[in-house]
Amino acid sequence: MQLPRVKGSNLKRQKMIFPDDFAGDVNLVFIAFLRHHQDLIDEWVPFVEELAKEHPEFHYYEFPTLPRRGPIYRTFLNEGMRAGIPDEATRERTITLYLDKRAFRKALDIENEQDIWVFLFDRSGKVLWRIEGKFSPQKGDALSNALTHLC
Repeated sequence: MQLPRVKGSNLKRQKMIFPDDFAGDVNLVFIAFLRHHQDLIDEWVPFVEELAKEHPEFHYYEFPTLPRRGPIYRTFLNEGMRAGIPDEATRERTITLYLDKRAFRKALDIENEQDIWVFLFDRSGKVLWRIEGKFSPQKGDALSNALTHLC
């Protein structure tokens, strides 16, 4: 399974293309479809930040994933997210994708949009590991074990 080539802008207004712009050898991506998914991602972040300290080749990103819309809608939404996220590091790693969600989900075998999806990709976008849903100690252990074997 492979991350399809996707374009977006982070909340610092930098245009990015993935998987080309992955910074790590191993890259974790939170894929969110709904506004309340941010709370689920926020539950993962402290654990993931600790893993990033242990594994310098590991980076992580947030991909709010939305349907294609016009530029006024995108600007309104992006600026609203920017206003709600004052932390510069979070703004840098949050890349909003406006795309054909159905095709994107199919490429990554994402069954539904009701939950977040957490993926590990290599630098080329190959899926190395994935899991669905909110953080739990068991899911954290699974991620930690996957990283130990990959890094």
